[in-house]
Amino acid sequence: MERRNFIKGIAAASFLPAFDFKAGNLPEFNNEQWPEHIIKPKRLQPGNTVGLIAPGSSIDEDELEESVTKLEELGLKVKFTDNILAKYGYLGGKDPQRAEDVNWMFDNDDIDGIVCARGGYGCSRILPALNYDMIKNNPKILVGYSDITALLYGIFAKTGLVCFHGPVSISTFNDFSIKYFKDVLMESKDEILLESAEENIEEAGAEFERYTINEGTTEGELVGGNFSIAVSMLATPYDVSYDNKILFLEEIKEKPYRIDRFFTQLLLAGKFDNLKGIALGVFKDCEEDMEDADFENSFTLKQVFEDRLGNLGIPIAYGLSFGHIKNKFTIPFGVKAKLDADNQTLKLLESAVI
Repeated sequence: MERRNFIKGIAAASFLPAFDFKAGNLPEFNNEQWPEHIIKPKRLQPGNTVGLIAPGSSIDEDELEESVTKLEELGLKVKFTDNILAKYGYLGGKDPQRAEDVNWMFDNDDIDGIVCARGGYGCSRILPALNYDMIKNNPKILVGYSDITALLYGIFAKTGLVCFHGPVSISTFNDFSIKYFKDVLMESKDEILLESAEENIEEAGAEFERYTINEGTTEGELVGGNFSIAVSMLATPYDVSYDNKILFLEEIKEKPYRIDRFFTQLLLAGKFDNLKGIALGVFKDCEEDMEDADFENSFTLKQVFEDRLGNLGIPIAYGLSFGHIKNKFTIPFGVKAKLDADNQTLKLLESAVI
């Protein structure tokens, strides 16, 4: 492809603090932390420039070209660095390269927002190398999902910057996903009702069914993302308090007993003790295939939800339009919302951008 937006010559040493994982080298862990001040980034506008990064797994040339086309069709300009096509095993380049891109995009005044190209794996590896003071002083939209959840947690925990669980650039940008991308990131609306796509219900399999686990409505700030990544933040300096929050979770290709294990770990850690509600997206390909089962008998996914969450006494709904599916909400991490478990909806109660 013609790389008219290609940026070269970034000096990694200018942005990367030294880091390793020896005892005592990580920030102190605080399970109850919540930023003192919440920072909202500026909204995106047509003609703005977004930086494209691959902070987890790698993308190829075709995916890069497709990503640029999709973002340009939204009226946005796109820039990326020579790290965008880097590969290192299953990662999109070595850790310093990927951290370098995140830091550089926040520090560059010509970049108005940051879109992650894909998830995969690797974001948690670069959390110690991010320049959180610089990010806090240069707040911008950061959007992505799946493994990008680690960046949402880490950046919000250390800076208070509202980040966004939404499409990556290789996602399907259909009318539904584009609507909520624009509503949340470009329109600066004070209230937005997130209503799930009817098309999801037409998909085969119980995993797309919408239902209420515990009835009721509740309000609180939104935290969450990919389930396994959220659990992996436990006992790290990048976790946040769930007290008085609404937890939103999605997952892909994890069998019911593993979903059970994730919930059990959060329960044992006390993360649900003062939780206000849980909004569950689509847990894609998480039902047990009995022809290839690890156990002779297995709970269904719904039975796991009911068994692990049914006695929490807080509103809980399953099947909202977010996760590894075509029709995706863009959900702000750290913004106040209302969960209506009876109707399986989320309503943002404040603008997530300024």
